[in-house]
Amino acid sequence: MTPVRSHPSRVAWLGACVLAARPKTLPAAIVPVWAGCVLAWSRSGAVDWLLAAFTLVGALCIQMATNCFNDAIDARKGADTAVRVGPLRVTASGLLAPRAVMTLGFAFLLAALLCGVPLHAARGWPVIAIGVPSMFLAYGYTGGPFPLAYRGWGEVFVILFFGFVAVAGTVFIQTGEWPREAWLLGGQIGLLSAVLISINNLRDRAEDAVTGKRTLAVRFGPKAAVALIWIEIKFAAFAGLLWIPLGRAGWVLAGLPVLLLGTRILWGVFTEPPGPAFNRLLGLAALALLSFAVAFHLIALRSA
Repeated sequence: MTPVRSHPSRVAWLGACVLAARPKTLPAAIVPVWAGCVLAWSRSGAVDWLLAAFTLVGALCIQMATNCFNDAIDARKGADTAVRVGPLRVTASGLLAPRAVMTLGFAFLLAALLCGVPLHAARGWPVIAIGVPSMFLAYGYTGGPFPLAYRGWGEVFVILFFGFVAVAGTVFIQTGEWPREAWLLGGQIGLLSAVLISINNLRDRAEDAVTGKRTLAVRFGPKAAVALIWIEIKFAAFAGLLWIPLGRAGWVLAGLPVLLLGTRILWGVFTEPPGPAFNRLLGLAALALLSFAVAFHLIALRSA
């Protein structure tokens, strides 16, 4: 019997959906939940793996929904043009219709909503207070009457929701508490996640200026954009010194990979003109975020 093969167009459609979800950005959703679970374990000695799984899948779905809405709305507003030097965008390139990409985004939001049901059953109304704004801003990041990415609020959004809210929310779901350590860890992770946005905005500054996307790099110029990346990296690393008065002195060392990789990133943004080379710097920024999580995990295990 001849084996059944997938139709090429279906394979291409699935590949385009994967591109729309932007898998390279997913560490920004994974790391806060991962680190939050590690911190919760260090405090309570246990992890509820079922709640952790729902938290992680929900965070991933919100991230992928944000990416899909960003892809479709940027194309509709003309923010993705033929001069783009970043990764391929599926709507602007014609791989998927705008309606299909928007539908995919809403499907991810529905999946995130379903993940929130058991979390709400476990922890009550704070899950709604966290989840509803997160889901709304998945669209509001680039859509709605006040699109954050078009008003220069992208970095603030990332620090707040992919840092403080994601980490502290994960710890709360695991323990029912809002410890100070969660806010410190959330700040470090949020700053490292914001580096990704800042590099992206510096790379796309010329295109964004033409298409009306008023990012911080467009508003204040390339020197200020480079300075912002410097601040985000240095603050993320040296904020770790605050672990000392919290009785977690060893956790300061989790910032070492950030300093090492951050030095290479800063050398790149200081010496290279914005362009395709910045895609490599984005990869290094994602690696810095992951390396911080790995170091934090290993140090927490050793400190147990």
